[in-house]
Amino acid sequence: MPQHQIREDTRRDKNGVLVAPPATLRRRIPSATYRLQFNAAFTFREAAGLVAYLADLGVTDCYSSPYLKACPGSMHGYDVIDHNALNPEVGGEEQYGEFIAALQQHGMGQLLDIVPNHMGIAAGKNAWWNDVLENGPSSPFASFFDIDWTPLKEKLANKVLLPILGDQYGRVLEDQHLTLEYENGAFYLLVYGKTRLPVAPRPVTLILRHRLEQLEAILGADHPSLLELQSIITALTHLPLRTETDPERIRERQREKEVIKRRLARLTDECREVHDFLHENVRQFNGEKGQPGSFDLLDQLLDDQAYYLAYWRVASEEINYRRFFDINELAALRTEDPAVFAATHRFVLQLFAEGKITGFRIDHIDGLYEPAEYLRRLQHACHALRSGEPLEQVLASLHEGNGAGVERPGFALAAPDLPCYVVVEKILGVDERLPESWPIDGSSGYDALASLNNVFVDAEQEKACTEIYTRFSGVRTRFSDLVYECKKLIMQVALAGELNVLAHQLSRIAEKNRHSRDFTLNGLRRALREVVACFPVYRTYINYGGVSNRDRVIIEAAVNRAKRRNPAADPSIFDFIQQVLLLGGSEQGGDSERLEQLSFVMKFQQYTGPVMAKGLEDTAFYRYHRLTSLNEVGSAPDRFGNLLTAFHNDNLERLTRWPHALVATTTHDTKRSEDVRARIHVLSEIPQEWKAALRRWSKLNKKKKLLVDGQPVPDPNVEYLLYQTLLGAWPLLPMNDQARRVFQQRLQEYMRKATKEAKENTSWINPNRAYDDALQHFVAAVIDDPIFAEHFAPLAEKVAQYGMYNSLSQTLLKLTIPGVPDIYQGNEIWDFSLVDPDNRRPVDYEQRRRMLDALRRQIQQVGTNLVGVAQSLVETRKDGRIKLYVTHQTLAYRRKHPELFLYGEYLPLVCDGVGSVCVCAFARQYEDQQVLVAAPRLLTRLSPNLSTPPLGSAVWRDAQLFLSNALAARRYRNVFTGEVLETIPGPGQAALPLANVFAHFPVALLEQETAM
Repeated sequence: MPQHQIREDTRRDKNGVLVAPPATLRRRIPSATYRLQFNAAFTFREAAGLVAYLADLGVTDCYSSPYLKACPGSMHGYDVIDHNALNPEVGGEEQYGEFIAALQQHGMGQLLDIVPNHMGIAAGKNAWWNDVLENGPSSPFASFFDIDWTPLKEKLANKVLLPILGDQYGRVLEDQHLTLEYENGAFYLLVYGKTRLPVAPRPVTLILRHRLEQLEAILGADHPSLLELQSIITALTHLPLRTETDPERIRERQREKEVIKRRLARLTDECREVHDFLHENVRQFNGEKGQPGSFDLLDQLLDDQAYYLAYWRVASEEINYRRFFDINELAALRTEDPAVFAATHRFVLQLFAEGKITGFRIDHIDGLYEPAEYLRRLQHACHALRSGEPLEQVLASLHEGNGAGVERPGFALAAPDLPCYVVVEKILGVDERLPESWPIDGSSGYDALASLNNVFVDAEQEKACTEIYTRFSGVRTRFSDLVYECKKLIMQVALAGELNVLAHQLSRIAEKNRHSRDFTLNGLRRALREVVACFPVYRTYINYGGVSNRDRVIIEAAVNRAKRRNPAADPSIFDFIQQVLLLGGSEQGGDSERLEQLSFVMKFQQYTGPVMAKGLEDTAFYRYHRLTSLNEVGSAPDRFGNLLTAFHNDNLERLTRWPHALVATTTHDTKRSEDVRARIHVLSEIPQEWKAALRRWSKLNKKKKLLVDGQPVPDPNVEYLLYQTLLGAWPLLPMNDQARRVFQQRLQEYMRKATKEAKENTSWINPNRAYDDALQHFVAAVIDDPIFAEHFAPLAEKVAQYGMYNSLSQTLLKLTIPGVPDIYQGNEIWDFSLVDPDNRRPVDYEQRRRMLDALRRQIQQVGTNLVGVAQSLVETRKDGRIKLYVTHQTLAYRRKHPELFLYGEYLPLVCDGVGSVCVCAFARQYEDQQVLVAAPRLLTRLSPNLSTPPLGSAVWRDAQLFLSNALAARRYRNVFTGEVLETIPGPGQAALPLANVFAHFPVALLEQETAM
């Protein structure tokens, strides 16, 4: 096993049980995290005031969204513009210090979400990007961004395409939306009056020479100010070209251009004639509206810049910098370069060294050129800092053996433990595993979410639910076929330029071999599109070290599927692509051929992820609505529920491979909150009631639809989505007029986003205003209709009631299965948020604080007899305190028994009778500690009407939870009720009656009672 591949498996006893490492070698592993979304409305000061509440709740680590300096007004922080400064909108050093002090006062750690893949470049606020726009390839930051300086289109050579115009360039120019400005020795271009772009220094001579003879006539040929201006022009013409890449010449250019700006600023300050001369030139360059020829000067100046302004629609085909997915305002970084890594991680590593950050969540790990190398580099830096090395020395050492993928001396981890807790945002495909060679603690939890999701879906009703959906919506396409078509659409309309570049790279490789030289560029492009569309996962991880068995299987599967979908195509072209992707034949070529082939593969791997994300999550998920609770990041909508054995196997594998990975149920990226999904799951249990309701509602709302191009809006498929969304998000408590308006606006915004992402009737790129307006009308009319509300209420109430019990079970399971449970802000009580930005609405923390304080006082007053508290919470479950209670009591128990959940075994349990299907149960055991977990599911099978809570013998009858005699204790105490339960002995195993387990509370956490 490589030294960097130190896993928890190295800390098992002779029986294979995980044991804790020595305290002196432990990195901080959270017991439970709580996600906070920082922005101008939620700052460090608010977070500092919240820490005591989180500690009381039982959270051990704050999980912070990115809070480095971001684009002004950012609500999420993923558009970082300065990696070495805090976001001033979130708070300065003083407020940050208050937040850190509060965390440390309560013994809490901080997991920080960092963004190594890209930076925000909007509105001209990114200093590094502005330097690139001013200086082109000669910028010291030119290599920081993933820019193709020799793109396919010759007009873009040594330029960056900027697709920021709202119309064709000529119209924008002549409408005076592009204006030249002069300030303090420098010239700028103002785009639409808000985005400020630099003007390159050498082309400034066009401005300074314009009408120069007139200035000479005014001042005289020997005037010192004129001579200084002429000297400045000469200095500009002698600047190193912006195509210079020699480091010394780059430094000279950087130094001299700033000297020239200062000279010009001083000259315009001291000489009024020169000042007026320049400002009149600026006016003339900006042209006269209605006189097209007057814009030739500015057009000539812009033609000589390191950027090429273009209509935003050009981006999909011609953009020559890698983006985050298809977002033009997010430019990708070359973090594989040690200099870029050092520049972008200096600040956060300093915070780690100071103990202010105790772990990292890595955003979009699949966007990186070589994820494994990045993670090794990060852990190496953390290890060196923990060992006492100065930060500058650590950063300097990263340059040794420069080159991603190279195993460098001194890069192995010397400690018998990873130095820093690190999780990655990695979305796994069906049956895909996280690469075990990565030096991390696991993923950020989407795989656990998918596993938990399926626990509450009734797999036996899949056929019925499918039939209802296809008959109502008319959608009969298999989901896998839909994903295939959506990925091809994305490659056509959003990521075509990147595909063209890959096709040209592949064509150059093909031309060098007599067996492949006859493949045409168009043929290769078509075949590449098919292979990417058939890719079963987000990406592979082939690198300088070769091809793993995992990646070989994935590529062969994708190529074979592409062949099957294209029986008329020449199969040899697919064979060629497979050979290149698997680095076949590269051994026979020279070094340049091998590097060219590997370069293609590495770029290909950075392409398949965005195509999958945009095609699956942001298109197919919004077209396929059989059961929308399964349309979730990391989940598979065509997998309709699972046997409990599959859930237990997932947990056992996580315990073995990634025992400290995050376990999430709601995140900032989920399409629906955990409570919304818990409700929609219920529909899988009651297909006939759902079918009858659909029939009634669609008939009732038919007249509310407006015609657009002769077709009623919405179509049945979108209507199907709306009804599920209403059931999932409808408030538990009655709405007044204001609350109804807010809810209506939320639903309208959600449906607007859903239909635009679907890209069928409207889209962000080509909005259909008539369709959008008709859909908004329909949503408002449905929500405002009292007759519909009357017909909607019975099923909505039923789904809400069962959904609450689903959610309580889901919460308990998340908090007790292997891994580190993560709570998304506000979700400790009921939260019925939809996709962002809905899930970034302000959270009423004061309400939650009052609830928790009252609950803690109650618990303290009654001591161990919590039955009355539990019963009261069941009766008032709609107010959300019951979920808060389950969360608090379970987290408090985790904090008292950290080893039990960090290192404890996971032992699946079985039930008989009604519990055999309707209860998910297991034990966690570590040395002499033991706890049992029992969580109901599929409750409609037990209580079809649920007029009363699912408690006691009336529901659970004679069902029992079985424990082997080797495992069973004599007595167990219910953490939620305080009741002490005695096991019933039997041959080879003991049992606990479920009527007793769920006598007064709908979920159970049973701790082993110590002998008196």
